[in-house]
Amino acid sequence: MSLCIAMVAGEASGDLLAAHLIAALKQHLPDARFVGIGGTKMEMQGFDAWWPAEKLSVRGYVEVLRHYREITGIRRDLLSRLLREKPDVFIGVDAPDFNLWLEQRLKARGIPAIHYVSPSVWAWRGGRIRKIARAVTHMLALFPFEPALYRKQEVPVTYVGHPLADVIPLVIEKKAARERLDIEGAAPVFALLPGSRQSELQAMAELFIETAQKLAGRFPDARFLVPLTTRETRNQFEEALWKCGAQEMLDNASPKLASFAAPRGGGDGALGQPGGAIKLMFGHAQDALAAADVALVASGTATLETALIKTPLVIAYRMSPWSWRLMRRMRYQPWVGLPNILAGRFVVPEFLQDDATADNLAQALGNLYADRQVREKLRQVFTEIHTTLRQNTSAKAAAAILPYLGRAAA
Repeated sequence: MSLCIAMVAGEASGDLLAAHLIAALKQHLPDARFVGIGGTKMEMQGFDAWWPAEKLSVRGYVEVLRHYREITGIRRDLLSRLLREKPDVFIGVDAPDFNLWLEQRLKARGIPAIHYVSPSVWAWRGGRIRKIARAVTHMLALFPFEPALYRKQEVPVTYVGHPLADVIPLVIEKKAARERLDIEGAAPVFALLPGSRQSELQAMAELFIETAQKLAGRFPDARFLVPLTTRETRNQFEEALWKCGAQEMLDNASPKLASFAAPRGGGDGALGQPGGAIKLMFGHAQDALAAADVALVASGTATLETALIKTPLVIAYRMSPWSWRLMRRMRYQPWVGLPNILAGRFVVPEFLQDDATADNLAQALGNLYADRQVREKLRQVFTEIHTTLRQNTSAKAAAAILPYLGRAAA
């Protein structure tokens, strides 16, 4: 009978992490079954998604409360099914508020519970580490400062680095990226990444568009690349363009943009009248970031991805007022962006909540574009971060998990 490995990943970043881990585990366990909650990247590795990852992709306290009954119902049903299936190991990928509850109950039934991606106990809600110690059998940490926190609580932990650092080259060829996107000339190029979730687009799409409008006033020939992950988020961004009166900025797709992979349902690479400055793209965020001089990025894993591509960035984030008040009270550090956290200081600007205005963002992005010396210093800092995180992550994570599968894995 083949091994059964249960997993839960609730966001685009978790889907990517889990997909790489599945591939690494399959090298040792080619016949293993992978089941649970996951996204499209996991499914491409043969994962059997009982529920789609989008069901858990809700941000902020207020937003979670709105979906509380549905999410808790899924979690109860998943627990019942897992107790019937009795997987050989459970791997919770990020999504701590969902996964730690599951892990504690599965661990109590003798199922090893691995948590992949340490919750941000070093940033806020540090008291959770005692709950984590009760819930997990082993922690897989992405960042080098995390293991010491768990060893103090006698939690088995392994530093595995970050898989994005393995996938993204240490040296990025900007010229090649621009050729792939049919971008010619020396005009400034800005990447806009307003988030991967619909709730993020709702909060920030208009803000990012208004920022682009102000930048276009300062740099009339500026180009803006907007990678969007789904048909739904693309539709949201297009609606925001109309609300902001910016539809005339949209640029037709070049042949190369039009050839980009589209989600189910198809679609072209960008819409609108020729001569505009904004290109909408289906995915391919790394191409957009590599081609850009500067990026505006919603706080999250995308900020780390931007830093690993060595593109200078400005971080912005908005959430509901109630969620913001709760988060602000529980923060331990003055920064929220991963580049700043990993550097241990402010190396890139952060504009959060009320400070995230189009005027502030446009000024910071324009100044960063104009200062080549600052951009070069940032690239040096980002290269140091990249080197530290490049650990062959998926192989290390798989190696830490295999002992819990015992003789069956052997």
